[in-house]
Amino acid sequence: MSEAPAAPRTASADPAGAPGIDLLLRPPRPRAGWRLLPARVIAMCAVELQKLRHDRTELYTRAVQPALWLLIFGQTFTRIKAIPTGGIPYVDYLAPGIIAQSAMFIAIFYGIQIIWERDAGILDKLLVTPTPRSALITGKAFAAGVKSLIQAVVVILIAAVLGVALTWNPLKLLGVAAIVILGSAFFSCLSMSIAGIVLNRDRLMGFGQAITMPLFFGSNALYPVSVMPGWLQAVSKVNPLSYQVDALRGLLLGTHAHVALDFAVLLVAGALGVTAASSLLGRLAR
Repeated sequence: MSEAPAAPRTASADPAGAPGIDLLLRPPRPRAGWRLLPARVIAMCAVELQKLRHDRTELYTRAVQPALWLLIFGQTFTRIKAIPTGGIPYVDYLAPGIIAQSAMFIAIFYGIQIIWERDAGILDKLLVTPTPRSALITGKAFAAGVKSLIQAVVVILIAAVLGVALTWNPLKLLGVAAIVILGSAFFSCLSMSIAGIVLNRDRLMGFGQAITMPLFFGSNALYPVSVMPGWLQAVSKVNPLSYQVDALRGLLLGTHAHVALDFAVLLVAGALGVTAASSLLGRLAR
């Protein structure tokens, strides 16, 4: 009589023998903050682009002010020739300053959005995720940079229609994009830091309006630093907007500029802004 066939071996119950079963027994390690940062930045930028795709009204309304600056102020002072601009038409000299101004005006009120998120309960949900606060602030700062970059493209197109002699070198335009994003990142962090102090949208709007004009008129956006009084020259030297405008003029118009220094100043200012806004974010959420 032949023997009965041997029973097939059963699969091992050892967790090590089953690939992937370890994930069911042990939760994955949370990713470090530096690994979350790119994903958070991309997510925040995607949210801003989705907002613009669904409602382009903000783009159209924000284009009115820079158009008026270039059409009225720029062309009028080009005829007067009252401001020394180194031999270039004043409207050409003004265009980079208006690009920086438009980007700053978008970013400086960015703290209102984070206060709205606090009031709607969104901020509390974001803070309980494993995302570091610095990654959250950086994502919002670069999202503000994306909105400002779109505004900068609109201003450049308006300037081109008016005959401003801008460069179309792709590498220089990439530098322009980087400068706009860095400057906007700093000013949005400044706005979010103020939001962490005042904790109120109305107060933040008051502070924003109180600092935007001094920042703008205390920079080289409208006139060279050399024509300013001594005390205003000192203000201009510590004003990040001056470094942003200087880099934009050098890249777009080919004028003499300290582009490497401008990049360095804006990078340091952005890092300090992220640090300050991150430290005040918890106070905002209380």
